[in-house]
Amino acid sequence: MKKSEINFTVELDNQNVPDKIYWDATENPNEGISDTRAIAIAVWDHYHRGTLKIDLWTKDMEVFEMKRFYIEIMSGIADTLLTATNDKKMADHIEALCQTLSKNLDEEMKAAQ
Repeated sequence: MKKSEINFTVELDNQNVPDKIYWDATENPNEGISDTRAIAIAVWDHYHRGTLKIDLWTKDMEVFEMKRFYIEIMSGIADTLLTATNDKKMADHIEALCQTLSKNLDEEMKAAQ
């Protein structure tokens, strides 16, 4: 059986706040790029029928980057939901929200300049 691994290493400061986040995977499409400013991991707990989450970000992660990161995660969720369930209506609702949020973020970024 083929196996694939994804590993995360988090360096913490004195207050246990992530300072650096590194990742590696056996099938890394971005070979040579191993650092990141944020990770969001969700795991389905089928025993308790709920989601377990780990969200970490470094001090270097900018607010606009964080907002874009989560908009893109939500858009990816819409794609995955459509593929996994064929529920186009729900996927379209999520994608419409992402488009609204993206437009709002673009306006917010322009106003900040």
